[in-house]
Amino acid sequence: MTTVTIQRKWHTTAEVAEMLGFGLSKTKALVLSGEIRSVKIGRNRRIRPVWVDEYVNRCASDAEGWAA
Repeated sequence: MTTVTIQRKWHTTAEVAEMLGFGLSKTKALVLSGEIRSVKIGRNRRIRPVWVDEYVNRCASDAEGWAA
């Protein structure tokens, strides 16, 4: 028997704030400014895990640019 693990496809803004160690208001500001991509589904904002990774990678590469 094979066990299948379903990976989450979407995160809420609150979940992303927790993952990044940011406050909810800062995370919402990043989402509304487009720095973290999101989609609106009904009344809710949802963020794909890959979009969180893109944001983190962009911040890391910006930081590396300062170190050079």
